[in-house]
Amino acid sequence: MSTALHLAKPEDLDRLMTLVAAFHAEMAIESSEESRKNALAPLLDGIPLGCVYLIGPARAPLGYIVLTFGWSVEFGGMDAFVDEIYIRPAVRKRGIASEVLIDLPKALAEGGLKAVHLEVDREDESAQHIYQRARFKPRERYMLMTKTL
Repeated sequence: MSTALHLAKPEDLDRLMTLVAAFHAEMAIESSEESRKNALAPLLDGIPLGCVYLIGPARAPLGYIVLTFGWSVEFGGMDAFVDEIYIRPAVRKRGIASEVLIDLPKALAEGGLKAVHLEVDREDESAQHIYQRARFKPRERYMLMTKTL
């Protein structure tokens, strides 16, 4: 992989908060700085339920990817969900996201993961193209449903 990935640590929180705020603003995701911080901090502290990778140089990341881990009987073991992936607008369309989404699952498979899932807006053909290029396939019979608690 030519695009470096760095497992984010507690000292990366400020850099990451800036990127996440930009992503949430772009996608019109309503979240407060406090809720973002409360969601990210355990991942940076090493909670085993997920992780965050900074994409590109650690001191000036080009983006980030958040993975959360689960267990799937259907897929035969541990799986992951791409909760968020973001690339700064100034460096988009250079294949960075595609490279991450192609190479990171390979590394995860070597670590024993059985599947990686992600969610995409049905109207966002550009994102769908990126995900399909990385060999993610739509599951026509299924739709993600959510109940906020």
